[in-house]
Amino acid sequence: MNLNFKKRIRHFTWNWFAMTMATGGIANVLYTVPFRFHGLYTIGLLFFFLNIVLFIFNFVMISFRFWYYPATFRTSFLHPTESLFIPAFVISIGTILINISEYGLTGHKAGEWLHQTMTVLFWIFCALAISFSAVIYLIVWSTQTFTISQMTPIWIFPAYPLLVVGPHAGVLASKVSNHRALDILIGGFTIQGIGFMVTLMIYAAFIYRLMTQKLPKESLRPGMFISVGPSGFTISAIVNMAEALPKVIPPGFMGNGELCGMVSMIIGNWVGVWLWGLALWFFIVSVGAHASCVAHGRMNFSMTWYSFVFPNTALVTATFAVAKALDNQAIRIFGCVLTCLLILTWLLVFSMMIRAVLTKQILWPQKQEDRDEGGWKTTLGQGQSRVEKKLMKEGEIEPPRSPDLEFGIQDSDSTSNVPPHTPAMPEERDHVHFPFPGRVTVE
Repeated sequence: MNLNFKKRIRHFTWNWFAMTMATGGIANVLYTVPFRFHGLYTIGLLFFFLNIVLFIFNFVMISFRFWYYPATFRTSFLHPTESLFIPAFVISIGTILINISEYGLTGHKAGEWLHQTMTVLFWIFCALAISFSAVIYLIVWSTQTFTISQMTPIWIFPAYPLLVVGPHAGVLASKVSNHRALDILIGGFTIQGIGFMVTLMIYAAFIYRLMTQKLPKESLRPGMFISVGPSGFTISAIVNMAEALPKVIPPGFMGNGELCGMVSMIIGNWVGVWLWGLALWFFIVSVGAHASCVAHGRMNFSMTWYSFVFPNTALVTATFAVAKALDNQAIRIFGCVLTCLLILTWLLVFSMMIRAVLTKQILWPQKQEDRDEGGWKTTLGQGQSRVEKKLMKEGEIEPPRSPDLEFGIQDSDSTSNVPPHTPAMPEERDHVHFPFPGRVTVE
């Protein structure tokens, strides 16, 4: 059975902005590669422009979704899974701003107006990142209840907008006047600290979940790479901002400006090396967790596959930052190897995404982050829709499973049988059914 454009666009979720996060991240990586060759800058520029095109595409498509189905805008903020991916929209904006600072402020062609504009946009994004992160967490804490057994690194995602502020500050501060640069660096250090400390506390819950519940379900394991990002972005932020400090600190800053700048740079470099080990450890754990998935072919495509790319762009830029701080050629080569693997991974995920659209693995009822799960039901009146009934009868979609199975809480070798529930999905108007007034409970 085929669905028309309008019915498929209903399932265009916020998670599609993971595509623009990853594409912008590739452009960022190519800008930081230390071994330059003719055409590398152009390749990075192509990824930058492609990212802008993809961002506009995503924005138009999700606008169509909310236009055709207005109630889905509110429900996307309350859904226990989709709501966690809303920050992908803000992060995509952040990566575009970083790319503009990298590729747009290069050389003498950029006018003073662009420097001023990027400075203003930096501070606007800082306010957006702080407010958006806080609001999303408040919505989650006010409308949903999770247990530690349901924990995945996706819980970190609402803090991700804070984590791209520091890397942007490091790039922008090196290209604007000193009096602006110092304010940008102070703001970058402050907000990066908020983001990293919030994610560090969530790290503890993730490790506890792994110790008590084993690895997540195979389809959810790509999200484990999200744990690489916080330390990776913080490394590149701290090292690059610390490198810029000696050049912008005034003579009397903190008593002795020159000494303050040098000490800050040294501390920043060693903190970067320290956190680099943490990023590598989470990367190794995340790669190892996918061994059984690849061996048994248990992974179906979802937009979370872009987690193979975006968080690891942070690891690569962090590797180049550490290599520059230590002036280590071996680490530079290691970073270049990771860059090649990352680009190949992006090409694979992008092609698999197109295939998934054609084979109805995504943009299809009950196949993406807006699916019914646990106590959450997205309904359209009373009774199941004719479309849903026919799709289930023909085997195109499956009835929603129990919350444990949906979130991948059960171990991959679990044999427990939890009876599925069938959602009521009528036809005309959207509304959301809550098991209890004002709160979605996922047990």
